[in-house]
Amino acid sequence: MARDNRENIEANKSELEDNVVAIRRVTKVVKGGRNMRFSALVVVGDKNGHVGAGTGKAAEVPEAIRKAKQDAEKHMITVPLDENKSIPHDFTGKYGSAEVLMKRSKEGTGIIAGGPARSVCELAGLQNIRTKSLGSNNKQNVVLATIEGLKALKTPDEVARLRGKSVDEL
Repeated sequence: MARDNRENIEANKSELEDNVVAIRRVTKVVKGGRNMRFSALVVVGDKNGHVGAGTGKAAEVPEAIRKAKQDAEKHMITVPLDENKSIPHDFTGKYGSAEVLMKRSKEGTGIIAGGPARSVCELAGLQNIRTKSLGSNNKQNVVLATIEGLKALKTPDEVARLRGKSVDEL
């Protein structure tokens, strides 16, 4: 299953869209002065249940974005979507001190989310979801908390299989 999923993602790399969430200038102080570099945070997804985030650092902005995009493609996950392009159940994703509360929504709600969480939800293909960022508002941690939450979601079929019951019994 995981191998088929990986091959499916590899085949669709040309269809991936990317969104630059943050670009920061970072400085390293050395004996001869300061070394300036750029750090980029990029989210990629196919708007059909696959999303990933990555970071890259380089002396030039375009190179940092390219590296971040490559990193994001390496760290793709599959998001379970229900019939109305929402998540199967409510969940809180945690990464570091950032928490992102994700609630499923009915058709027509749209994406109600703050900046970093919104880009992850849009590129994952979610169309009806409500999120609230709790704790830290660090962009990188909020993006990674959102992805951790989406990674931990389970479909009703998976829950039924784990419990040894049918979906109707749940």
